[in-house]
Amino acid sequence: MVGRTGHRTVDIELADAVAALRDELLDAAARATAARTAAAGAPDLEFAVGPIEMEFEVELRRDASAKAGFKAWVLSGETSAGIAQTRTHRISVSLTPRARGGGDLLISAEVAPPPPGAAGTDADEDLH
Repeated sequence: MVGRTGHRTVDIELADAVAALRDELLDAAARATAARTAAAGAPDLEFAVGPIEMEFEVELRRDASAKAGFKAWVLSGETSAGIAQTRTHRISVSLTPRARGGGDLLISAEVAPPPPGAAGTDADEDLH
């Protein structure tokens, strides 16, 4: 959909964009938990998720169903000539994810074991 600013809207509300990021972080944390469980201990490397800076260009539209009477819609960088200009707003949000208990959100990945004979494995050392 092309908004009045000439920018192409992605048709995603700002709240949905932030929720999508939250869902991705929770999925990454769930993978870390699964890797930890499968390895019967802590993975070799975990990352604590620090502050996340998000910046959006939004167009405000009137919406009778919204509490404040408007909703913020995320815009893409595409533009179209010849469309009347309205106001867009650039907003920055800083989020620091926390685990449910209040601690750091940890993300890791299960690392596949090296193939037999790969450099640094016992099988490789036995050949020398």
